[in-house]
Amino acid sequence: MKTLITGGTGFIGSYLSNAFIQNGYSVISVGGPPSENALRHPNLKYISADTTQKGAWQQELNDVDVIVNLAGRTIFSRWNDDYKKSIYESRILTTRNLVEALPSDKDITLCSTSAAGFYGHRGDDILTENEPAGSDFLATVCKDWEIEAFKAEKKGVRVAATRFGIVFGKGGGALEQMIQPIRYFVGGPLGNGRQWFPWIHIEDLTLAILFISENKSVSGALNFTAPESIRNIELVKAIAGILHRPAFMPAPAFIIKLFMGEFGKSILASQRVIPERLLKYGFEFKYPDLKSALNNIIG
Repeated sequence: MKTLITGGTGFIGSYLSNAFIQNGYSVISVGGPPSENALRHPNLKYISADTTQKGAWQQELNDVDVIVNLAGRTIFSRWNDDYKKSIYESRILTTRNLVEALPSDKDITLCSTSAAGFYGHRGDDILTENEPAGSDFLATVCKDWEIEAFKAEKKGVRVAATRFGIVFGKGGGALEQMIQPIRYFVGGPLGNGRQWFPWIHIEDLTLAILFISENKSVSGALNFTAPESIRNIELVKAIAGILHRPAFMPAPAFIIKLFMGEFGKSILASQRVIPERLLKYGFEFKYPDLKSALNNIIG
């Protein structure tokens, strides 16, 4: 079995590459050049390419069984019009190029990333996969991203749109950025801290991707979030408790919006996302609750 991962040299892509190899797959990692300490293995091939552009990398799609589409410019930066364009195009154009190059009528699975941001700011609403998309910038990106991915169904490809929560894991990702201020006694909740915070442990994300790859009945939109819903203030208190630090310095909402602009509004959004369809398919989370996840990563 062979898998191709776009964005394969990033935090999530590197973890997934190793997991697929451990499960007997050959992996093609497409994206930026690998770092000096990147995984090396006989069954791992790196291709450095800009996936928003058509190119020789597309030829690899003729001989793969699973595709994991992770490529996209990070949203964790201050946005201006040019940066928002790069966020959008890095996802839409990559997915469009993937789908256009896929062979027809071959048994291929496409796991194409989306995000919990699909739902927009929804307060205390419980968000299953049946809820409609929001109307803000990130929701529009996610909606259009999924539309491009599901075009592959016309070629007989099985498509899963995986709506990621914030991914927690060792050695990188958003959690590392959240830990540092708390470690140095300057951490606290964002705004009033009452916004719901969708998250998933990177091991569960990886196991869920493998679960989709190996279960032909699984397709469609899937929330990739832990079953336990948490508010931002609960997350901050849990991290502070493990680190034996206080967490008494909240970042006021108006300061976040002042310095981060539109992105600041996005990180204050509330999304109470539930992985209803993954659970119905029978997927079992290794880290279903915040305590077990944080103890594994920073305990």
